[in-house]
Amino acid sequence: MAECKALRNIRHRNLVKIITSCSSIDFQGNDFKALVYEYMPNGSLEKWLHLTLGTENQEVDIRKLSLLQTISIGIDVASAIDYLHHHCKEPILHCDLKPSNVLLDNDMIAHVGDFGLVKFQAEISNPSISSSVGVRGTTGYAAPEYGLGSEVSTHGDVYSYGILLLEMVTRKKPTDLMFEGDLNLHNFAKTALPDRIMDIVDPILLNDDEEVSSTNHRLRQTRNDNIMECLISLVRTWSYVFNGITTRSFECNRCSP
Repeated sequence: MAECKALRNIRHRNLVKIITSCSSIDFQGNDFKALVYEYMPNGSLEKWLHLTLGTENQEVDIRKLSLLQTISIGIDVASAIDYLHHHCKEPILHCDLKPSNVLLDNDMIAHVGDFGLVKFQAEISNPSISSSVGVRGTTGYAAPEYGLGSEVSTHGDVYSYGILLLEMVTRKKPTDLMFEGDLNLHNFAKTALPDRIMDIVDPILLNDDEEVSSTNHRLRQTRNDNIMECLISLVRTWSYVFNGITTRSFECNRCSP
C-alpha cells in the first residue's frame, strides 16, 4: 500500500515505471496482489558490483562497469532522489537506497525502485507517529543516527546515496568482513585521500576499453591525471556529506543533494 501511494503521482525517467497492478486469488484461494513494473534487462546494480557464487560447474559471469558508466549511474540515482525530495507535490523519503534497489535498463540508465519502506515528509512531521515505528533501511546503508532514535529524513537518503557511491568506486560492501572496530567504508575511503586513492579503487573500474597508446606518454599521463582527479572528487564529496550528516542528528544544511 505504501508503494501504491508513492507511485500514484510520481513520474521520472530514473524511477521504475509501473505498467499495471493485479488483484486476484492464487491457486490456494488466498488474496494475491502484485505490481507489474517495466522489465530491466540489465538487472540490478548489485549484480554488476558483486559476484554471485554459483555451483562448481557453473560459469561465473564477471560484469564490468567503466568509470564513465559508474558516474552516469551515480548521476541517475542522484536525479531520482532529488526529484523525490524536492520536486514532488509532497516530499518522499525512499528510506532503503542500496545497489539491489537500483535497476538498469537496456541502455544502462539507472532506475530507483522498491518503495516498500517509503515515507512521506508530512507523516514524519506528524507528532502522533512514533519515531520507533517501522524499519529504517538496510544495515550498512541506513544513517547511523537512525540507530539513536532520530526521525527518518531526506538527509538519511543522502547518507545512503553516499555509501552507494563509495561502494561503486571501491566495489566493497559496507558490511564487508574487513570493516570491524573503527574501520568502516567511509574511513577506508577517506584515509586514501588524496595520494593513495588508487589503492582503494576497484581495478576493474580503471580497465577502460578505450586504451591510450603507450607511445603517447603525455596523452596517457593527462588521461590518468583526469581519472585520478575524478575519483578524488567522488570520494571527497562524500566525505563532506558524511561529516555534515553526522553533525547533531541531521541539522546541517550542507547535506542537501
